[in-house]
Amino acid sequence: MTTGTLITVAPTGAESAKAEVPALPVTLDELLLTAKECEALGAAVIHVHIRDDEAKPTLDPGRLRDTVAALRENTDLIVQLSTGGAVTDPEAARLAVLDARPDMASCTMGTVNFGDDVFLNRWEFIVDLHTRMQERGVVPEYEIFDLGHLTALQRLLGKYGLPAGGHVHVDFVMGVPGGMPGTAEALVACRQAVRDLPEGTTFSATGIGRSTIPVMLASLATGGHLRVGMEDTVTYAKGQPVESNMQLVARAVAAAQLAQRPPLTPTGARQLLGV
Repeated sequence: MTTGTLITVAPTGAESAKAEVPALPVTLDELLLTAKECEALGAAVIHVHIRDDEAKPTLDPGRLRDTVAALRENTDLIVQLSTGGAVTDPEAARLAVLDARPDMASCTMGTVNFGDDVFLNRWEFIVDLHTRMQERGVVPEYEIFDLGHLTALQRLLGKYGLPAGGHVHVDFVMGVPGGMPGTAEALVACRQAVRDLPEGTTFSATGIGRSTIPVMLASLATGGHLRVGMEDTVTYAKGQPVESNMQLVARAVAAAQLAQRPPLTPTGARQLLGV
């Protein structure tokens, strides 16, 4: 069991609308303020989706480059860009995310029903994303929405080699309608399957919506790390909207400290992840 906790903040996502969630950070200035606040509390990684001038999800290359540059200039956080984007984004635009030269990027390991939509991740696309990240020195976080995605990751690594940095880190995204449930039992099943991956593989867990708390506690109890943020939940408790990403990071930090696994600094996180 690791002695520290990697805390990732996912502040925006592509699903919630600014009109419905006024606290959602959608401008670059709002994102930078959130990043600074969350770093001060104990976050080490920021998982980034961006929005356009109308607060709609975008993968605009110029905005992505500007966002990466601004986060690097103003924080020490590890900058992790989403290559998932919105479920409607084409593969070419998702691959072009890497042109912004982030420290890390997500790599989703299979197709999954996503509410009423389908989040499409063909095998050929996954291979292309993985190998491009190897070539560019971008460290992947492998996103796991269902147990079979871990088997796909085992196949990917066996055929195409270890990722940039040499360390394998996965994120269990739990509680998405269409994916695995956000329960301790599901997390334990994933934790067992991780043992078939390269020695030293680490994992974080993300609980969507009301599964946030059980997933957080189960991950800490089994030696895992945490991802929290308004991408994943906009409700702090029943009937209580999230006020800011700081609120969610502060809760994760408190849980990590209670587990006697205090948050890793960005420097410690870079050493863990091979960034």
